[in-house]
Amino acid sequence: MRRRETLALIAVCLCTLLVVGFVASMNVAQPMLAASSLHPSSAELLWIVDAYVIVFACLVIPGGAVGDRFGRKGTLLTGLLVLALGAATSALAPTVAIMLVGRTVSGLGAALVLPNCVGVLVHATREAQRLRALGTWGIVSGLAGALGNLGGAALLSSGSWRTLFAGIVPLAALCAAGIMLATKASPRTFRRFDPAGTVLIVAASVALLGGIIEGPERGWGSPVVLGAFVLAVLLWCAWVLVELRVTHPLLDPRLFRSPLLSSASLGMLVTWFGSFGLFYLNSSLLQYGRGFTVIEAGLGTLPLAIPILVGSRFLPVLAVRIGVPVTLGAGFLFISGGLLGLSFAVHQSFLAYALWLVVLGIGFALALPTLTTVLTSGLPAAQAGVAGGLQSATRELGSALGIAVIGTITVAGFAGHLPAALQAHDPVPRTVAAALDLDPTGYGAITQAFVTGSGTALQVGAGITLLAGIIVVGLAGRHRPQV
Repeated sequence: MRRRETLALIAVCLCTLLVVGFVASMNVAQPMLAASSLHPSSAELLWIVDAYVIVFACLVIPGGAVGDRFGRKGTLLTGLLVLALGAATSALAPTVAIMLVGRTVSGLGAALVLPNCVGVLVHATREAQRLRALGTWGIVSGLAGALGNLGGAALLSSGSWRTLFAGIVPLAALCAAGIMLATKASPRTFRRFDPAGTVLIVAASVALLGGIIEGPERGWGSPVVLGAFVLAVLLWCAWVLVELRVTHPLLDPRLFRSPLLSSASLGMLVTWFGSFGLFYLNSSLLQYGRGFTVIEAGLGTLPLAIPILVGSRFLPVLAVRIGVPVTLGAGFLFISGGLLGLSFAVHQSFLAYALWLVVLGIGFALALPTLTTVLTSGLPAAQAGVAGGLQSATRELGSALGIAVIGTITVAGFAGHLPAALQAHDPVPRTVAAALDLDPTGYGAITQAFVTGSGTALQVGAGITLLAGIIVVGLAGRHRPQV
């Protein structure tokens, strides 16, 4: 690759590490936030983690469309500024409400950054080098979760959760400088906006994830939760009907008639569902279950990154030789097997736990580069921003679903395995910090309840990943292009 192409790839990868790693870093902060002066409930803690991801997921396709129309470089730089503003707000937040405002603003910034990373990269590289650059970007995005855990742990080692958010501000400025120096403005595509489609997709996603998050707190049969799920279904149906009728849809549902594009979109969602379901639990498992410090918990995720780093050179070639369906099939087997193995290793030595992280990493190393190149090649270069938005949306929606689903199952399992005296309390504590406030001497039994609940959640995640992976491979098998 030419020097300018290499610099552009580095700058884009740094932006990706920042916005995706910010999702994972929050998981390291959970124990500290739960015990902080904010005193969040279990549902509020999930909202603090997921608010950024939900806004990110819902607006990432519009963010790509904005970049296509107004320029991807300028939109990316604007997104970095908004991200920094939201992080600064969270760093100074005196209440959960202000924290959520900051998280929402940061999510908006991330939605402008990530899809336009792909657009900037597509137009910064020659066609002969494009798939290689996209594959590298896909691998870096796979490492972002593990590196986000480590970076977050380093910032949190100061002893205050506020340093995590304050540290995002100079990192965003560094990324902005790299983009300004290393990339050029890309051609614009003058497409009309689709405000109705944008509002519907945002509302549908918020309703779905809101029902999942509020389920344990309010009860799965409560009118609020059931109403949220019904509303989500109605809004998704309305979105499809609207998009089929507008001249310039935000995302044309007819695109998903392509089995390859459909399989890649679902595959990306499922891969990140498993990834961030684990990341949501991993740091707390290591801190509560094994007594690790914050920085040790951050380092404890690194075995996951080893296969991604080692396999980055030869896995794209492997996908070409054995085909997309076989590569994805192997990837999902490793991901589901890794999650299942981890569910039992929570009660075993850290060596066993680390080995199952490696298995999981092999699955990500196989799936992520393949899915990235397939999704990007599924749309024309003129819609590079929308293509980036689609894969970013499936990635972040999968992350939000993983956090919400795995988090709610963990909360339910934790509450169900607490000592009888705590289960008799009204309300039953749903976080380790809340349980310890009621019974400061019961640390061992309380943390063991959390570990047991986490193991159950990982088993459910493994099952969902395996079943969805079978569907993905079946769809991909109907079309066999070269990657």
